[in-house]
Amino acid sequence: MKEKPTLLAELLAEFLGTLVLILFGNGVVAMVVLFPSKNPGEVIHGGFTNITLGWGLGVTMGIYVAGKISGAHLNPAVTLSLAAFRGFPWRKVLPYSLAQTAGAFVAAALVYWNYLPAFRQTDPLLERTAGIFTTFPAFPAFPQAGFLDQVIGTGLLVLLVLAITDEFNAPPGANLTPLMIGLVVVAIGISFGGMHGYAINPARDLGPRLFTVVAGFRNNGITDGTRVWWVPVVAPLIGGLIGAAVYDWGIRRFLRGAVDVQAEN
Repeated sequence: MKEKPTLLAELLAEFLGTLVLILFGNGVVAMVVLFPSKNPGEVIHGGFTNITLGWGLGVTMGIYVAGKISGAHLNPAVTLSLAAFRGFPWRKVLPYSLAQTAGAFVAAALVYWNYLPAFRQTDPLLERTAGIFTTFPAFPAFPQAGFLDQVIGTGLLVLLVLAITDEFNAPPGANLTPLMIGLVVVAIGISFGGMHGYAINPARDLGPRLFTVVAGFRNNGITDGTRVWWVPVVAPLIGGLIGAAVYDWGIRRFLRGAVDVQAEN
């Protein structure tokens, strides 16, 4: 009989899974931002499509790293929603969230270290590149639009995560769940990535943003600039709960009823 993973093992898995996610996510943004073409209109390392693909693949790889040990939440909004709707222990919500945020912080530091020469050449005073690590509103005068964007995006994320992993539904086979969830993140980025950078994950945004503060980035959204750090923290938590409620009350109860009918027959 296999032993159940300890809480420490689960936290380490969440830390490493989130670290892998953010390494790819922040890394692809750094590639696009720090290596622009010298010729107008020419693209060297891609644009927003590359960013959405990088984040989606990062999510996929992070889930493969942590899935067997911790369930690979990699996102406090997912952890909170699973506690509210799937019986995940409430006592683990805060430790999971802290491990996820710590993993995101360390990943941001590694990306910065790796690209330090490019930062020194492109933005030596660290005034313009905090957005490589964290998100900002496209329209600072309308912060409520960014809040709504994060609620909708995270609602879609959690709703689809529950749909893909629901044993009463038609879950993907052959360990394809991480890939499917990664594609969900790509789809959200392509469709809802403009208003607030589609953080859809409090740890993904807060961990790297805290790093930008420590590293001395200006306009970081906490100590100066627009101070919008709370939007991609609070809005995804709300959006995740809404997405889980919509799925459970709108779809899952009918699926469970269909399974019960089939069992009776």
